[in-house]
Amino acid sequence: DLQRKDSYSGYKVYGESKLMNILFTYQLDRRLDDSEIMVNALHPGFVNSGFGMNNNIFVKGLLSIAQMFVRSTKKGAETSIYLASSPEVERVSGKYFFDGGPKKSSPSSYDIDTAIRLWDVSRELTELNSAV
Repeated sequence: DLQRKDSYSGYKVYGESKLMNILFTYQLDRRLDDSEIMVNALHPGFVNSGFGMNNNIFVKGLLSIAQMFVRSTKKGAETSIYLASSPEVERVSGKYFFDGGPKKSSPSSYDIDTAIRLWDVSRELTELNSAV
């Protein structure tokens, strides 16, 4: 139920969307295996971006407390900048990065069958039919 027609939970959907980003990246890497294109996923950390502050007062209160532990937007951008510009990762593809280095993503992010299903459903929903 990718469209969440049956039920919706913002927190759950957010987590699922992050998993789908990783699954999609790993699948794209497999499909680009013989190309010069590099793709990676990353987690910027809990960044002071105002995320979630449009929620109800309870969530806003929790997030206000959590603000003590957030990263600056500059710190949150470091891994993205590293992946986009560092010669160290010029030929690195199909990895998950956090704090400037490759890390293991969740076990479910390595499920190839789920990644293929997500890829196919994404193509169907977007009506894209490409060779990749």
